[in-house]
Amino acid sequence: MTILVAALAAFCGLALLLHLISVIIAVVRCRLPNGALPPSPDAPPVTIVRPVCGVDNFVAETLASSFRLDYPRYEIIFCVAQARDPVVPIVRALMAAHPHVAARLLVGDDRVSPNPKLNNCVKGWDAAAHDWIVIADSNVLMPPDYTQRLIAAWRPGCGLVCAPPIGSHPDNIWAELECAFLNTYEARWQYCADALGHGFAQGKTMLWRRADLEAAGGIRALGTELAEDAASTKVVRALGLTVHLVDAPFAQPLGRRGLREVWRRQTRWARLRRASFLHLFLPEILSGALFPLLALTIAAHLDGWPMLESLGAFAALWYGAEMALAWTAGWHVSALSPLVAGLRDLLLPWLWVDALIGTDFVWRGNQMSIAEDAEPALNDAR
Repeated sequence: MTILVAALAAFCGLALLLHLISVIIAVVRCRLPNGALPPSPDAPPVTIVRPVCGVDNFVAETLASSFRLDYPRYEIIFCVAQARDPVVPIVRALMAAHPHVAARLLVGDDRVSPNPKLNNCVKGWDAAAHDWIVIADSNVLMPPDYTQRLIAAWRPGCGLVCAPPIGSHPDNIWAELECAFLNTYEARWQYCADALGHGFAQGKTMLWRRADLEAAGGIRALGTELAEDAASTKVVRALGLTVHLVDAPFAQPLGRRGLREVWRRQTRWARLRRASFLHLFLPEILSGALFPLLALTIAAHLDGWPMLESLGAFAALWYGAEMALAWTAGWHVSALSPLVAGLRDLLLPWLWVDALIGTDFVWRGNQMSIAEDAEPALNDAR
């Protein structure tokens, strides 16, 4: 019995220690900058490729931020698959309102892979005028120093600079839940991987040097995986280069969300992680507070510790550290934040099981699958 209690206590202690270390790493990397970073006098010209599809919450605001960058030389290429897409009038209106910024809208669907986003981006990559190319999702809110912060993160041996999305402006509890997934959970662990020299690409924002990707076969090489960011990670590593994350990542305004919407997005990402990086996906089931709290409950029962006090102290340390990270980084924090973080951790094992056994998902209206029988479709798309 003593050995069991000691083992349970050791598991709780180790889990809490790793959690606090991950929070400290994220605090250091994600803290608010002292001020806007001015562009370098020799800043290279940059092309920003923004794939658009449908009208998301805050889409006018996020796309408008593309035109307000404090950067001397850049062009924007908006890419849309269909001319009748409802986002097209918004893009055209923004271009007309900012004639001083070089911007254009390209329409067409290049079927180079089963990935609709990648297919949408191909024409933008091919049309880019500059050697430095940013691919940024339509829901990324770009600060004025967006481009120079990405370039500042480039270092010797780097093949790609990315930024994970940080949820902001939640309008209901389910958007709060999405913040709990995106911010103090997913972004935190991504910065830990980056600190260990094993950064992973994140498709929300990707800064490429054209020559690097062209050496691997060009943008079409990102169709070797269902997720272009997983393919990007593998392409960069195969070149002997590394992926780095920008300090203080950028916001993704959320607005209202539905539970089903949040769950579908998380299961899609989890299934893609399982398909691309199984050895890293498997330990995810232990990444939340649920199992340490269960272990502490059993240990307290067996050894006569005060149950409520023990669990309360552990939860206060665990979630208090997450809230401190969010506050330090300038991310969204509310009275609901600790509660939805707890709900997130209750959902994590179910999410893990769903991703382990599930294969299919819908992305932007496209039915997709990570099953082995999806490989012929990928070959046909090539």
